[in-house]
Amino acid sequence: MENDTTTPKYEPNNDRPSSTLSQPSVPYVPIKLEEYETPGFSVKIFLKKVEKSCKCNQRSVLNFFLKLFPAIEWLSHYRIKEYLLGDIISGLLVGIVAIPQSISYALLASQDPIYGLYTNFFCPIIYFAMATSRHVCVGSFGVLCLMIGESVNRQLRLAGYESDGATVMMANATLNGTVFCDKSCYAISVATALAFLVGIYQILLGVFQLGFISVYLSEPLLSGFVTGSSLTIITSQMNLVLGIKIPRHDGVGSLILTWIDIFRYIGKANICDLVTSLVSLAVIVPVKEVNRYYRDKMKAPFPIELLVVIAATLLSYFFDFNSKYKSKICGAIPTGFKQPAVPDLRLLSNLALDAIPIAIIGFAMTVSLAEIFGKKHGYPVRANQEMIAIGMGNLIPAFFSCFATSGALTKTLLKESTGCQTQISSLVSSVVMLLILLWIAPLFYSLQTCILGVVTIVNLRGGLRTFADIPKMWRISKIDTVVWWVTMLSSSLISTELGLLVGVCFALLCIIFRTQRPRATLLGRVNDSEIYEDQFTYKRISSIANIKIFRFDTSLYYANKEYFKSSLFQKTGIQPSLVAAMQKKAKAKAKAIMDKNENCFSSKLNCLKLTKKSTTQVSEDVSAPVIDICTLIIDCGAMQFIDSVGLSVLKEIHQDYGKIGVQVLLANCNPATRHLLQASGWLTGMEDSGLLFFHSIHAAVKFAEQQNQAQQKENEVVRETFLSQEPQNVLVDSSLERSL
Repeated sequence: MENDTTTPKYEPNNDRPSSTLSQPSVPYVPIKLEEYETPGFSVKIFLKKVEKSCKCNQRSVLNFFLKLFPAIEWLSHYRIKEYLLGDIISGLLVGIVAIPQSISYALLASQDPIYGLYTNFFCPIIYFAMATSRHVCVGSFGVLCLMIGESVNRQLRLAGYESDGATVMMANATLNGTVFCDKSCYAISVATALAFLVGIYQILLGVFQLGFISVYLSEPLLSGFVTGSSLTIITSQMNLVLGIKIPRHDGVGSLILTWIDIFRYIGKANICDLVTSLVSLAVIVPVKEVNRYYRDKMKAPFPIELLVVIAATLLSYFFDFNSKYKSKICGAIPTGFKQPAVPDLRLLSNLALDAIPIAIIGFAMTVSLAEIFGKKHGYPVRANQEMIAIGMGNLIPAFFSCFATSGALTKTLLKESTGCQTQISSLVSSVVMLLILLWIAPLFYSLQTCILGVVTIVNLRGGLRTFADIPKMWRISKIDTVVWWVTMLSSSLISTELGLLVGVCFALLCIIFRTQRPRATLLGRVNDSEIYEDQFTYKRISSIANIKIFRFDTSLYYANKEYFKSSLFQKTGIQPSLVAAMQKKAKAKAKAIMDKNENCFSSKLNCLKLTKKSTTQVSEDVSAPVIDICTLIIDCGAMQFIDSVGLSVLKEIHQDYGKIGVQVLLANCNPATRHLLQASGWLTGMEDSGLLFFHSIHAAVKFAEQQNQAQQKENEVVRETFLSQEPQNVLVDSSLERSL
């Protein structure tokens, strides 16, 4: 580039009139601010705080239990007349909706239907006692069930079980070292061990207040992850909807391979299952859309899913679809509860990594829902307590044959829209599940599994509806849209866990890229005011004579130091090292010419004429580059921090520009940056320590203008002195010529 070798003058646009120094200006008065003294770290004070927090007395124990179990506090203020009716209605409706979802999501998690009912019975009870949110409904969540099912299937293959669910084989795996497990038994032992680990992770995150991890799961990232997982779930349910048996695929490209197998085996589809699925879709989808469209006018949504499940069960029972058409059914669902058992601890080492993304997604969904509805209804939510609550809601039910859960979006929306006031509604939902477990569950013996696949697919419409929001997302933020696409494609085409990891890493890389190449620009004055804006964005912004203001819209650290320097050199049109080299070269050449002239000063007339001619050409042959600025102001208002490398860059720029006669001033530095600059010796050699404390751009401009005016007056004095001596030099030259 030409800027690397030459230094062109900055020519402002006609719409940007340059302010002159002849305008009257208010003298610059430096502002001195006195800072508060910040106490340093003291071991004695720290130990006193630890001792105070660890002090055990009756009051501290009571406060501990009140914080751990918020239900103790709000139950004492429960308004029965105002809250009870709404809690009962919302709890009944959520419980009714949870019945088909519990069975269908249990199959998605590679479990028997009864374990889905267990999960949706125990977890809300634990969450009721420990949560600070009044509206979040916890239970089986489709994305989590998919991740659990993938982990369970991996462990089943490692244990030697066949992937075909119709085959039951014995293996050497045991439960707690005493009872031999068939495939179903081993699957739930894996799921309970996984829930146990997930609960431990979430409790540790809450105890150590590590909820900030969820901030790395941005809304576009979570949306893309849910959409990609929804595509995977829909693909996994197609064999149930069509009534076909296809090979199970895992890993990269499993989604595409599964669809290839679906089209390959579609000719063997069970006609009874296919017709039942199509009729169910034709009934459920329109009613669900009516519920969504008129949700503000309807007191409660129509429970179409439960009615379809009941109707399909009756039809399958009376027409004997299983025997006549080989339609797959749920089979026997036992009543009552299993004996509590400790999860198989030998599986923890195999599931340690699988539990991490499940724990993160689980608490991220729960905390985000809690904060949304807490803000909407005006009550505080403690994020760390929510993580402990959902962690205990996974840890304790793991002893009762339950798999991992989290906040469920659809049931939470239903709960809030039907008059829920407190978590009493969760107890009502658990009572509904208790009735199913004790008496009603066996009645679902003849329920076709294709109905459960349809229920699962229909409940994923929200994730697929995000595709319609992509154009709007693209207009708002192109980078967020790219993050959404990357997360969605990686979650669906690679794997669920790796897709989440890829999405997080890509989002972080986007943030790093933004800080590596931020916007860098020159600022100008707005109509002779104290406001300074981007010259290349707004019209009629006046530049300031002999002053350039450079703004860098991010922190200065090791990753963007080179971009900072290159942007500064490009915007100012001056590269100090090249200008200094050219100045040095010009001075050396001028000195050589003057030395040559002095050698022939006493020779003949023609030598004198040559001397006069050569001295007049010095400025043309060896002229130094013209610099159109005297002061460079760097606006540090957007710099949240400066690391040691960035500090070195600032000091280097300060020295390099100082060598060519340009002073560098810093404005809008935050206190941390000022302390860093003072400690590093930025003010060394400066006469006024106030040069660092420009709390605004306008203050730095006023100071620079005063400096320029003083320099201009000094130059005028020198020029007048030089002009007064010039006639005498002319007389000396003429007399010397005559004598020669």
